[in-house]
Amino acid sequence: MTNMETFKPATVKPKISFDVIDQLDIRVGAIETVEDVSGSGKLVKLTVDFGDHKRTILAGLKQERQNPKEIEGKQALFVVNLPPKKMMGLVSEGMLFDIGYADGILPALVVPERPVPNGVRAG
Repeated sequence: MTNMETFKPATVKPKISFDVIDQLDIRVGAIETVEDVSGSGKLVKLTVDFGDHKRTILAGLKQERQNPKEIEGKQALFVVNLPPKKMMGLVSEGMLFDIGYADGILPALVVPERPVPNGVRAG
């Protein structure tokens, strides 16, 4: 992982239209449980409450956190309109939206600054 003091931001990606951003459905969900995915060195299974429904979302947190269960009870942002993806025999129904992984720094959750209703959209 990159050290905070030596971090250099990546070049800004090419411009996109607002239509592309509008295609993403990013919502707040409360992480109810974090469970181990047997046989995986990366994945944990999150049960996430989006207000009107719950989803299973698989996230590669094992190598990023000493105790992935520390995020239980926290609200975070999730992309919810991706096609379901099967991994390690389980189906993931979205993607945890975190920051830092692509830049080689210890990832951090993207969280609302104050509690908001589960299922509320970003944007």
